[in-house]
Parts: sequence; C-alpha cells; structure tokens
Amino acid sequence: MTYCVAFKTNAGMVLLCDRRTNAGVDIISKYRKMLTWEVPGDRVIAMMTLGNLAITQTVTSLLQENIDKPMDGIDTLLDAEPMFRVADIVGDAMRAVQQCYARNIAQMGESTAPSIIVGGQRAGDGMRLFHV
Repeated sequence: MTYCVAFKTNAGMVLLCDRRTNAGVDIISKYRKMLTWEVPGDRVIAMMTLGNLAITQTVTSLLQENIDKPMDGIDTLLDAEPMFRVADIVGDAMRAVQQCYARNIAQMGESTAPSIIVGGQRAGDGMRLFHV
C-alpha cells in the first residue's frame, strides 16, 4: 500500500510519500513514487503516484518521453501554460495507458485504478494542487 499526502499552506506546499512496494509478505522493494521537474525561473512540478505500479510507471514514462522528444502541437509538462493544463496532461496520459492495458490487467484480477497527485507553480501564478 502506498501512502501519499499533500497540502498547501500560505508559505508553500508539502508533498510526502513512501517508497516501498510489496508483492507479498516477503517481497519488498523500493520504487520512486515522487517525481519532480523544474524549469528554473519558470515552473516547478511535483507528482506522486499511487496504485497499480505497472500503470503508474507507464504513465510517468510516457510523460517523460513526451518531454524528451516533444511532438509539434502537443503540450508537455514543461511548456503547458496554466497548472490546470499540467494536471490535464497527466490525466490524458493516465487515460491512454489505462485504455491500452486495463483489460489485460483486469483479466488477471488486478486493479488498474491509479491516483496521481500533481502540485506545482508557474512563474507569476499561485501554487496549485490536483488529485488526478
């Protein structure tokens, strides 16, 4: 089970999550469930993932691939204008991954329902926090 918490105060934001994953009583490993991106002077984005690790790893890989190899006319986390659009991009990636893999994972009796918490700030705007 993953534990994540995020809250926004007048002084800033706090995002905390664990790093453990387990696949049974004695199979415990660590995986990075919080990712951050920054464009100095422009934006800072933090994202925490909860739920099916296969789905969340694929979502984060897709988001990073879109940053590394941007396509014309497609917003990435690093060039989306408002933070709401950043959350929307994360939701679009989650939806695409679920549509691709959900049926096969569900046939194995596993849940494909992840949650993602996205927070950040763009220059000149206030801090925003979203549960996707």
